[in-house]
Amino acid sequence: MAWFVGLVLAVLSVPLTFRGMNDDGPTPIAQLLAFLPWFLVPGWLALLYTVLARRGFLAVWAIAVLAATVGYTLPQGPDAPAGVSERTGKARFRVLTANVRYGTATEALVQTLRRERPQLVAVQECDTRCVEALRSARMYETYPYRNIIESGGAGGSALLSAFPLNKKSSLPGRLAMPSAVADIAGTSVKVQVAHPMPPTPESLGSWRKELKTLRAYGASRGSTPTIVAGDFNSSQDHAAFRSLLRTGLNDSARLTGQSRTPTWPNNTPLRPMGAQIDHVLVSDPLTAVDAQFLELKGSDHLAVLADLKLF
Repeated sequence: MAWFVGLVLAVLSVPLTFRGMNDDGPTPIAQLLAFLPWFLVPGWLALLYTVLARRGFLAVWAIAVLAATVGYTLPQGPDAPAGVSERTGKARFRVLTANVRYGTATEALVQTLRRERPQLVAVQECDTRCVEALRSARMYETYPYRNIIESGGAGGSALLSAFPLNKKSSLPGRLAMPSAVADIAGTSVKVQVAHPMPPTPESLGSWRKELKTLRAYGASRGSTPTIVAGDFNSSQDHAAFRSLLRTGLNDSARLTGQSRTPTWPNNTPLRPMGAQIDHVLVSDPLTAVDAQFLELKGSDHLAVLADLKLF
């Protein structure tokens, strides 16, 4: 039994070492890092065994693994400004990001938009039927401004807005990432849909490159308020995502005390042990005052609905 516990601790120690080096590492390290908080489960079991079996060296090793895991799972980024909920800003509005899984959750998305009425919407994996639904007369009435990039399967994305949009563009990537500048209460706000490739073994290079592209976008914003929303295929346990946060973008989930709510996978019994890879990031003078995680029938992701204030 001792050899097995040692093997478990060794397996846990490798991704923790890469985390400590601020490096996402190769496959399977990058994939394992998404589930880093759950290292606590085997870590505690290993510690229990080593204490009961009086295995001193293994007990110290288990304590080190647990200490590192706890330290690394602390929220990344600042707290929300004090009293932000009571302060009056220029505008208060809602942003929703939703991965509709090859379009299969399109109907659920439309129902959610009618119910929640967000003013800005980022949609990923928007296939042909998804695009058709978003181009309906009723959707145009609610969201007359949009930047939609059509593609089959997972490649399409859409940015919908109740606010006027200009400077429509997109970032390069294998999956579409449209962007624009919104006019919100007389203030220009940059809005970017995020959807880098997932860090599968064959796409790890693209994943790194596209997260770097998003980081460059965040770093180049200057003093313009910026929103980056979408399926980032990365969590705060990935160095590439933390690098993006260091450009001055703050996670709405973190600002509202929910930085560990899993958003994927949503369609399995292991849902509580998932990872938060869908985000709404904002820069000053924007901040989040509330965030909700909504089920979309047909999707393996939860949608993220953030209530934002612009000061």
